[in-house]
Amino acid sequence: MSADHALKQASATPVAAEPDRWRVGSALVARRRFMDRLATVLSLCATSVALVALVSILLTLLVRGAAGLSLVTFTHSTASPGLNGGLANAIVGSLIQTAIAIAIGAPLGMLCGIFLANYGRGWVASTTRFVSDMLLSAPSILIGLFIYQIVVAPTGQFSGFAGGLALAILALPIVVRTTEDMLALVPTALVEAGIALGARKWRVIVFICLRAARTGVITGILLAVARVTGETAPLLFTSLGNQEWSVNPAHPMASLPVTIYQYAGSAYEDWVQLAWTGALLVTLGVLAINIIVRVGFDRKGA
Repeated sequence: MSADHALKQASATPVAAEPDRWRVGSALVARRRFMDRLATVLSLCATSVALVALVSILLTLLVRGAAGLSLVTFTHSTASPGLNGGLANAIVGSLIQTAIAIAIGAPLGMLCGIFLANYGRGWVASTTRFVSDMLLSAPSILIGLFIYQIVVAPTGQFSGFAGGLALAILALPIVVRTTEDMLALVPTALVEAGIALGARKWRVIVFICLRAARTGVITGILLAVARVTGETAPLLFTSLGNQEWSVNPAHPMASLPVTIYQYAGSAYEDWVQLAWTGALLVTLGVLAINIIVRVGFDRKGA
C-alpha cells in the first residue's frame, strides 16, 4: 500500500468528536458568566459604600465647618469661650511641626532608601527593611510615648520640637519605602552607562538615579506630609498644645489636631464650631496634597 493511499484512508476514517465544553450556552460558560457578574456587582456595591461614606464625611465637614470660616479664624489665636477666638496659632503650629518633621524625616528617609536600593545586602538591609515596615504600621500613640520617654521626660518640658520629632518618625518609613521603590525602577542600563563613563557610584546615584526618580521621591515626601498632618495622639505626649501664640519650638506649641481634640468634646458652641472648622481645614489640606500627587506627578511618572 502506498503512502498516499494510507494517508487518504486515515483521513477518511471518522474521528470521535470531543464534547464541546466551550460552546456558547454550555453549563460551564453560564456558570463563569454568573460568577463574573456576581463579582462585578459585589465590587460595585463595595465601591458605592466607600464612596457614600467618603462623600458623607466631606459633606458633613463642609456643612458644619464652613460656617466657622471667617477672617477671625485665620487671624486670631485660640481663646476662652465667648471671646471670639480663632485658629491662627494652631494653624501655624501645625505648619511648623510638620516642617520640622519633614526636615528631619525626608533626608533620613531618602538616605536610607538610597542605601537599601543600591548598597543594601545581607542582614543589615533585611533588618532595616523589617524595622521600616514595622514603623509603617506602628500605632502613632506608641511613637508619641517613645518620644515622651526620650525627649520630654528628660528635659521636663513639652515642646514643638518633640512633636516634630514624633511626626518625623511617622514620616520616615513612607519616604524610605518610596525612595527604595523608585530607585529600583531606574533602568540598570542607565546606571551602567554612567559607571562606564568613569563616574563614581555616588555621583551616578545623585546625578542620574535620583534625577530619574525625583518625581516618585517627591510624591513619597508629599504623601508623608499628608500622613502626619492629621496626627493627634503623638502630639498629646510631645507638644501638648498651647492656648497662646507661640512659634518657639522649644516650648509647648498648638496644633490643629490637638485643638480639634480639645474643642470637639466641649460644652461651648463656639469651641465646637472651631473644632468642625479645624477638621475641615485639615481635610482640605490633606485632600489638596493628594490631588497634587495624583494629578500633578502621576502624569509625569518616575
